[in-house]
Amino acid sequence: MKKNTLIIYSSVDGQTMKICNRFLKILKEKDERTQLFHINDFKGKIDQYGKIIIASSIRYGKHNDKILQLITENTAVLKSKKTAFVSVNLVARKPEKSTAETNPYVKKFLDNLEWKPCKVGVFAGMLDYSKYSFMDKLLIRLIMLITKGPIFPDSAIEYTDWKKVDNFAKEIIHM
Repeated sequence: MKKNTLIIYSSVDGQTMKICNRFLKILKEKDERTQLFHINDFKGKIDQYGKIIIASSIRYGKHNDKILQLITENTAVLKSKKTAFVSVNLVARKPEKSTAETNPYVKKFLDNLEWKPCKVGVFAGMLDYSKYSFMDKLLIRLIMLITKGPIFPDSAIEYTDWKKVDNFAKEIIHM
């Protein structure tokens, strides 16, 4: 009997949620019994799931604190399951920083954890200054200036490679 798959995520501006909804759609098409929860809405126990996907966006160089807490409190369970970690960040817009081995945020995050996921996905997010507060706009523009990204785009820029997202979801099915 198949056990359910859990997707639990945090998303600041919605792109990580969008990616996780894409995972949900693909997994359900393959008859996977999958449930999707925002970290703030998850009240269950992760040990009830056969596969666990944990996804977090980056804001100011950090993954979500509640995601880190979930992982830390459930390390033993996670180590006994088929698991995946997904990071969504703008640094991954650069091909040379779009893998678990080359993305500085993912490397630092995973190096500081006892848990090592079976699969790691690194996806570029979306840059949409219209969604940011005044202070966020200033700080993100500074980061973009330093990393040679756009600081005054005319519209939102979606860097997410949806084919890569789809392929990762298909890999999870066979995990």
